[in-house]
Amino acid sequence: MATSEPSVARPGLRERKKQQTRDTIARVALELFAERGYDETTLAEIADAADVSTRTIFAYFHSKEDILFCEEPAFIEQLKQALEQRPSGVTTIDVLRDFIQSSGPPDQHRKLRKQIVRSNEELRLGERGRFARVEDLIAESIARDLGAGPGDIRPPLVAASMTAAFFSMSERLESKSGEPISHEQAMAVADQVLVFLRSGLDGLARS
Repeated sequence: MATSEPSVARPGLRERKKQQTRDTIARVALELFAERGYDETTLAEIADAADVSTRTIFAYFHSKEDILFCEEPAFIEQLKQALEQRPSGVTTIDVLRDFIQSSGPPDQHRKLRKQIVRSNEELRLGERGRFARVEDLIAESIARDLGAGPGDIRPPLVAASMTAAFFSMSERLESKSGEPISHEQAMAVADQVLVFLRSGLDGLARS
């Protein structure tokens, strides 16, 4: 007798409504930030555009910055799982390459978010600070690649170099016209960066 695959439980109506409210707040906030400027947009204006109260916003987000970077927790959790669950013989570089590839080209919201962050130096610094958790995850994964002990400074140094390289690459991935390049072009650049990083990591592993 054939067995059917286990069904994934669908969120209840209350949870779906909460997610819809959260998504609406994030969407209208992003649009207002792009239209009026991040600093110039108030939480009251976001609440009005989302047709909720300011108190409701605080039930979902702690601040405007949390709204702007609302996709970050899910991104970090997905990367954490990918690094921790990688099969034997698969390196940190392999996982990062697949992770970047699977993310696909940026949608309109990701493009807006990047535009908003790039136009505000304080947000750019905040983004780098928030990315520290990603750097920690990469360092932990590299430590497993190298068989490094707790006091080994190589993993955090390599992870810092990797994140710096990708931040720099992300900020420069534009064509001569000033428009973002295609996902395929971006992956070609990413592959060149990863080849360079892989050679350095392989050198450390042999030393």
